[in-house]
Amino acid sequence: MKTASPFSFPVSPALVTKLAKLGLARDADLVLHLPLRWEDETRITPIRDLLPGQTAQVQTVIREANVAYRPRRMLTVSVEDDGGGVLGIRFLHFYPSHLKLFQPGERFRFIGEVRGGFLGLEMVHPRFVKADDATPLPTQLTPVYPTTAGLGQATLRKLVTRALATPIAETLPAAWLAELNLPELENSIRLLHQPPLDSSLTELESRRHPAWQRLAFDELLAQQLSLATARQQRRSQRTAPLPARQQLTQAFVQALPFEMTTAQARTWGEISADMAQPHPMRRLLQGDVGSGKTVVAALACLQAIENGFQAAFMAPTEILAEQHYRKLAPPLSALGVRCAWVSGSQRKSERTAAWQAIAAGEADLAFGTHALFQEAGSFQRLGVAVVDEQHRFGVGQRLALMQKGMEPHQLMMSATPIPRTLAMSFFADLDVSTIDELPPGRTPIVTKLVSAARRDDVLARVREACLAGGQAYWVCPLIEESEKLQLQTAQDTYATLAEQLPDLRIGLVHGRLKADEKQAVMAAFQAHEIDLLVATTVIEVGVDVPNAALMVIEHAERMGLAQLHQLRGRVGRGSRESVCVLLYETPLSELARARLKVIFELTDGFEIARQDLLLRGPGELLGHRQSGLPMLRFADLERDVALLEQARDYAKRCLESHPDIAARHTERWLGSRQALAGS
Repeated sequence: MKTASPFSFPVSPALVTKLAKLGLARDADLVLHLPLRWEDETRITPIRDLLPGQTAQVQTVIREANVAYRPRRMLTVSVEDDGGGVLGIRFLHFYPSHLKLFQPGERFRFIGEVRGGFLGLEMVHPRFVKADDATPLPTQLTPVYPTTAGLGQATLRKLVTRALATPIAETLPAAWLAELNLPELENSIRLLHQPPLDSSLTELESRRHPAWQRLAFDELLAQQLSLATARQQRRSQRTAPLPARQQLTQAFVQALPFEMTTAQARTWGEISADMAQPHPMRRLLQGDVGSGKTVVAALACLQAIENGFQAAFMAPTEILAEQHYRKLAPPLSALGVRCAWVSGSQRKSERTAAWQAIAAGEADLAFGTHALFQEAGSFQRLGVAVVDEQHRFGVGQRLALMQKGMEPHQLMMSATPIPRTLAMSFFADLDVSTIDELPPGRTPIVTKLVSAARRDDVLARVREACLAGGQAYWVCPLIEESEKLQLQTAQDTYATLAEQLPDLRIGLVHGRLKADEKQAVMAAFQAHEIDLLVATTVIEVGVDVPNAALMVIEHAERMGLAQLHQLRGRVGRGSRESVCVLLYETPLSELARARLKVIFELTDGFEIARQDLLLRGPGELLGHRQSGLPMLRFADLERDVALLEQARDYAKRCLESHPDIAARHTERWLGSRQALAGS
């Protein structure tokens, strides 16, 4: 029985399988499978005018073809053109039929990169076509598409041409295109597949051509519409309003040993107002390391509790979750708040007792890790959920927590600032509050880049600082030996430092320690019973020891910018001058060099995040959040900032005045990817 082609024209099952590897399953997919680059095959270059490094096309006649066996088996072909120029052609991978094909006197066109060889200029593995002087040249630039093994450019070009045979329906009103100075969709797509000769290759390849801009705008508009619709739907959902009652919250603020910063007060006002609404809050609280987000989050929990509801405070790691618990539980308990701690490493009896208290409403505030949403326990009346370091939690994990109570308000926190363009695009369904100032009295952190060859100098600096009454961190990326990465391990470093610095009290903490062991080490460090703490990146977030003013990070070249910035933020929390030493191994890759340059020159977390976006792209920075969100194919968040702002404005206009256009456009770009052809 013959399988029907998913395309509007016949395609063999084998070809369908290959196309599926590229995500091409319909005509619409082929229409939007745009070229990586374009080549100019519209002109012939005389061999005498060829230059090494140039990509060119030559019209030739075969002089001879032979199989050589030294230095390896290859097919060598000698060709010449009518001007008398001679060029060598080499094929390292070939079939016997190639030797029969290249018969002396036959005429071929070869297209490829020109190289300098031992015997003169040559091309290695050029594309070729049998053609004489009378064979017409293309009249347009030739597209080169992303492809997969066994799927040639010629086949892809034919398939795309067939998919383009049907007219492409316009998605936006002509008046909007005129306002935006953008071309029609059909003209844009056809031009990118088949650019005329007068097209600017520079504009095409940099994606600044108006045709690229049109597709980027359409994609951004669809994304903005989708996220704005999600925001609208959330506002249509009902939840219990939790107005400010100024009981527990005011008492907590008055008991603080410091005055809240202006930014803390502003963001708390935004969150408090959100919680008073009858629809669920979805707010992201972002701020640099040490800006005081935890205090604001505690106020959100208290506002829920003073309304007779419960609160959940969730963190991605046990060491951070427990630190929140130990830091907040004493002052909150003094206000009469009943706190519970839920951890996967607790004894079963302790965990069962905690969940019983939560389910019975005898616990007002539950602290924990993923155990809060993975286990079978439930909240009696969950009013607000605080999710710290939200980018480490998947969408599904947060939804599991939501299912443990009614639809609660949700406050997500991040000490990894989100670049403005990322906040405008992938986080547009959330309300964002930003703490953009640090508490007074924080000392600037000095960052030093030091080659691992100067390790002895660093050891002397650590010893001097600790003997003078200070404390220090020594951070290593791995716990045990990895032959592949050849990184210094925390365990080996601990043993080595204990031997090299016998007059210091040295501790070790890493992710594989049991929770009580980890807590014991951290408590000893905070009590200054340990001078030097050797650690893996488990101390990346939440650790607060003001007396620790020196940090050494091993193999800093292997770490990302966000992680380096987070780690560096563990020092600079007291009155001592703080230093972060980044030890690196040479030689450095280009990316590692760029990262270290950024972290050395910048201390502003928001600018570091922007540079991180430039270096890595949005995919990695989004983390789990990209689950269920369409990644951008045509738009670039740094290049297309102006388009993004326009798309945001037009999305609002679209939803308010043209819901039919909004629905059609979103379905066209983000739905089941119906064929672009037709209305």
